[in-house]
Amino acid sequence: MTEPLMILVAGPYRSGTNDDPVLIEANMRAMNQAALQLVRAGHLGITGEALALPLLELAGSQHMGDAIWDEIFHPTGRLLAARCDGVLRIGGPSRGADEMVEVARANGKRVFMSLEDVPSVSS
Repeated sequence: MTEPLMILVAGPYRSGTNDDPVLIEANMRAMNQAALQLVRAGHLGITGEALALPLLELAGSQHMGDAIWDEIFHPTGRLLAARCDGVLRIGGPSRGADEMVEVARANGKRVFMSLEDVPSVSS
């Protein structure tokens, strides 16, 4: 049993999609589903994309990988990984998601490799 944790869900966003919007949406849905499961378990489940994507739009990013994207997307995830209580790594290969795990570990944060590894929240 534990107190509620703020857990960053790190999984593939663009990896393996060839920037196909349908596949990216499936990746995003998987991360959001994991975040929802964390919330239902009593934790604060978040994704870096939930914070970064609206900022990218507001900042005028025209496409993935442009200068604004590079300024905001992964730096937001890195900051979250450094500040959260832990990272939940989901999905397949992803350099960005693996980087979030490395940042979390470098900052002494917990890393969970499955939802089953996340401790229960005490009542």
